[in-house]
Amino acid sequence: MQSTLPIHFAPLQGYTEAFYRNAHATYFGGIESYYTPFIRLEKGGFRNKDVREIEPGNNRVPHIIPQLLASSFEKAEAILALFIEKGYQEADINLGCPFPLLAGRHNGSGILPYPEEVESLLSLVKKYPQISFSVKMRLGWENPEECMRLLPILNELPLRQVTMHPRVGKQQYKGEVNLEAFAAFMEACRHPLIYNGDIRKLEDIHRIQEQFPALAGVMIGRGLLANPALAWEYKEKSQLTPDELRQKVQMLHTSVYEQYTERLQGGDAQLLSKMKPFWEYLLPEADRKLLKAIHKSSNLSKYNQAVLAFFNQR
Repeated sequence: MQSTLPIHFAPLQGYTEAFYRNAHATYFGGIESYYTPFIRLEKGGFRNKDVREIEPGNNRVPHIIPQLLASSFEKAEAILALFIEKGYQEADINLGCPFPLLAGRHNGSGILPYPEEVESLLSLVKKYPQISFSVKMRLGWENPEECMRLLPILNELPLRQVTMHPRVGKQQYKGEVNLEAFAAFMEACRHPLIYNGDIRKLEDIHRIQEQFPALAGVMIGRGLLANPALAWEYKEKSQLTPDELRQKVQMLHTSVYEQYTERLQGGDAQLLSKMKPFWEYLLPEADRKLLKAIHKSSNLSKYNQAVLAFFNQR
């Protein structure tokens, strides 16, 4: 068992955008790879914000991997062409998104019950040997056996790694993770396997590492949004004091705030809508009254007052 595993920052739509990733890498770090929120085709093209998100010049983290979401080979190939145009040599294929509107159209985990469709989609991997592919997936859409039926397909592909979130899509993020099903998948999977799901504290990383000593890494999303220092603390075997953490979070917030202020042209309301998600998962054990004041702020002036009060607490 490795003394420390690589920690990967999971992509979360609306939260881990480029401004946040850049600021996190600057003030916290400890991350092996940052993944972009998935890019998908919309009405036959790409949203400008999605293209902007993967522009190499907009990403200043040590290692960035773009992720695509598609229900067919043709759509996936169109997205991959954009990645190649931007100079990427790696791509992650999303077979895990649990949101019903997308999954119902066989995107993300919604495609997992259909092995023939998965095989067709993943034929992309063999067609583009110059690209290093990984897959992020779930146990299935409604049955954890679905991933086991896909293993013959996955095992024959030249994948860099597989990331597994041990829930089915229909659970979304509710209920318990199924570690028994994860263990069965791991035993039969020929690729390096990364664990993802319900990692909130250092103890969670150590517990998963001890339970699955052959893991190739751990991917964390909400746990890092809650404690941005989590990967650094694990890697450095040291914990920040509450004051140190709050000071670094303030620098993180200032950086994200200033970058959005510079880019956005929709006024205070637009900036407020971009900044409030920053606090949705952050520091859940902090003073509830101070956090509530931030969440309830109805304009930018009240938001800034509430944020200042939060960072000035002692």
